[in-house]
Amino acid sequence: MLASWLLMKMMDPMLDEAAMKMLTEDYPDNPFLMVTVAEKLSPRAIMEAAMRSELGKELTRPLGSPVVLSPWDSILLNPRQLFQLPYPDYTAVDTRTVIGPRAPKPLQLDIPILITGMSYGGSLSLQMKMALARGAALAGTATNTGESAVTNEERDNAKYLIGQYHRGGQLSGPEQLSRLDAIEIQLGQGAWGGAVDEPMPGDMIGEHLRQTWKLATGQGATVYARMPGKNNTQDYIKMINSMKEQYDVPVGVKIAGTDFLEYELAVIAQTEADYIVIDGSEGGTAASNPTLQDNVGLPTLHSLVRAVNWLEENNLRDKFSLIITGGLTTPGHFLKALALGADAVYIGSIALMAAMHTQVAKALPQSPPVQLALYTGKLNDKLDIDQAAGHLANFLRSCVAEMQLAVQAVGKRSTSELSREDLVTVDKDLAEFARIRYAGSPRRPEQQAAACQSPARQNQEQPLPLQ
Repeated sequence: MLASWLLMKMMDPMLDEAAMKMLTEDYPDNPFLMVTVAEKLSPRAIMEAAMRSELGKELTRPLGSPVVLSPWDSILLNPRQLFQLPYPDYTAVDTRTVIGPRAPKPLQLDIPILITGMSYGGSLSLQMKMALARGAALAGTATNTGESAVTNEERDNAKYLIGQYHRGGQLSGPEQLSRLDAIEIQLGQGAWGGAVDEPMPGDMIGEHLRQTWKLATGQGATVYARMPGKNNTQDYIKMINSMKEQYDVPVGVKIAGTDFLEYELAVIAQTEADYIVIDGSEGGTAASNPTLQDNVGLPTLHSLVRAVNWLEENNLRDKFSLIITGGLTTPGHFLKALALGADAVYIGSIALMAAMHTQVAKALPQSPPVQLALYTGKLNDKLDIDQAAGHLANFLRSCVAEMQLAVQAVGKRSTSELSREDLVTVDKDLAEFARIRYAGSPRRPEQQAAACQSPARQNQEQPLPLQ
């Protein structure tokens, strides 16, 4: 008490002087000027300017962009109550999904939420990769190697492991690829602005990672903008088809969402790939710079809608499974993405936060929580793997339970039955773009028959006639 009283006595004159100055001085000599400067420039721009001034090199901002342009919150789900009834038992709502059903060994998952590619070394610590793999396994879903190689630790903890055949070359050859439950040919990433060089100096690569990547002492590694040796579109088509011929598991292609999306899809359509992954600009990463994160690419929602529209218009929707990723964080986001046409969603940043949960106290307030998760994190050895895996599994189970309740409300039997008819938006432009109903347009009696003709309605009670 005495210490607090003394501190207040010491601070009181300084606070009085500062308050008097702010209330009486003109702006040039008024500390309140920093408030208006921050309003004009934004605190983020000021802090990033300071970092650039100090470091003199490109910044690396973990977890992606704070710029979120996908209008998920403008879309709502459509519950049914009387003219059609809710599904009777939410616990019986089927959440299973299949990636690559045409493949000899399709990837069958209990839930449509997957852990996205976050690489050991390039992004995350081995401890966090093990935790993500174990947590995903507990929830009956898959995790992804990211731009790295298959480690025994991740493979042993994962029930289903998707591996990225990527532009750095660390995951290649039968020894690696034969250990996977699905192969993902990674050609771009939303938070990296598509495909750019991603170098990693040799002095950042520890001994275990060096052995995993088969590097010499002191040798660095680079994920290149192009697949080495691939010089034109036909080279990529041949590579994808060759992969399909060699392996029975689903083979997919991952690209970043851009305004050239339809052109990219037209190339993929010439291949025998089983699935497509599209990473919107709101996606996360460990080390790309703010310029690429904030200013390059196409938002996730727009990428999804345009991809589904193009596939449907070209009678290709049944050929490819579609996974969408990039800034998806809540069960509501997941449901809306599925209703817009995705077969599954990838999550990354929110999965890390869920896994760390209360362990963030080991870092805060001195350090940001990512220090527990990153490969370069100063506190990554403090992560309790079992605890992180359990918390991630709980997060996924919680999301699924909420999704089942929402699916029950809209009168469907499974998450795979969700469609655009289950959505409505308060934004007229979004309604036209996404081909969903506008909330300001009333329903007409003649529309009821059409609303009751979908396959999901076959086992529903007959609707009451409108008067």
